[in-house]
Amino acid sequence: MTMRKLSDTIARLSAYRTQLGAGAGVDAPGHLGTLPDFGSNPGALLARTYVPRELPAGAPLVVVLHGCTQTASGYDLGSGWSTLAERDGFALLLPEQQRANNANLCFNWFEPGDTRRGKGEALSISQMIETMIARHGLDRSRVFITGLSAGGAMAGVMLATYPELFAGGAIIAGLPYGVAATIPEAFDRMRAHGLPGEQRLQDLVSSASQHEGPWPTLSIWQGSADRTVAPANAAALIAQWRGVHGLPAEPSMSESVDGHRRRAWRDAAGRDLIEEYTIAGMGHGTPIAGDGIGRSGPFILAAGISSTRRIARFWNLSPEAADSVPRSATAAASLPEPAIAGVAPVGPSKTSSDKASSHAGSAGSQQAAAMGVRKVIEDALRSAGLMR
Repeated sequence: MTMRKLSDTIARLSAYRTQLGAGAGVDAPGHLGTLPDFGSNPGALLARTYVPRELPAGAPLVVVLHGCTQTASGYDLGSGWSTLAERDGFALLLPEQQRANNANLCFNWFEPGDTRRGKGEALSISQMIETMIARHGLDRSRVFITGLSAGGAMAGVMLATYPELFAGGAIIAGLPYGVAATIPEAFDRMRAHGLPGEQRLQDLVSSASQHEGPWPTLSIWQGSADRTVAPANAAALIAQWRGVHGLPAEPSMSESVDGHRRRAWRDAAGRDLIEEYTIAGMGHGTPIAGDGIGRSGPFILAAGISSTRRIARFWNLSPEAADSVPRSATAAASLPEPAIAGVAPVGPSKTSSDKASSHAGSAGSQQAAAMGVRKVIEDALRSAGLMR
């Protein structure tokens, strides 16, 4: 693949900084708790929690990862996960990014030091999960993870690197695991440029841990008009996870749900292992239904279908939830296109000089390792507000 020009990378960084100006929307951090002392925390993340007042013994745990520019509490209010948790009796863990790690509050889904088993942010999240299970007596066999955009890509990281922790996952407007290791690669993959072939995608997951199964089920959500993360990434996610599940290319069924296409890939027993929702006409964000679960805002989009309720049903956490959602034949094509934002796979290094040189080396020329070019890139990152 042709190396990206330095000027193009700098222009993209500046453009994404501008696009992220829409903000995170509503926030109410007081409704979440904080989990202290959960381990070594090499990723330097915060751990927010929501534990219902009457949590039953052996309750499930849902891990929720926000998108760029968002906070844990803001994304929870928008998606409505704590409303379902209170009603249906499961605990929430909401890891939260800090600006010292990433200026736009994106999880570093493309950084090798954060996306490998036993390293960085992936290890921090696994430590949070283990601590939540131990402190609240949760059911280890019913742990699930979901996320939007960069959070969706990071959910994929966790499913690949710690598959034994999860019964299921849900990726909303995210990307396949392991497809990018530099900033220019991350931009390209978001646009579906240079995505690996099917066999390579599957190898990336199967080699991320020593796990041999069973594998987490997966729910994939994608807006058909998403201009931030190209819809081809959803197809790549399906191809990637069909491999470990041993599923054929063609889905087992296809149906219309609230005016949007749902496809499913089933095992021999008829159990849905992978499902995909394509939200017609929707841009970049998490779809909600306006049914009292969540509230619309930046990247929380009224689309006539509740991804939160449907995902909970897919995981058998809330069997009646989706059935009570009003069915609508109206597609989301008439919805206004939201401002582009969300994943923006950019941010400063945490503490390691190795990360800084990795960012410099990704800029797009063979001389990028030289100090002069590194300084140009770092100056551009700082001027765009993406690096301290």
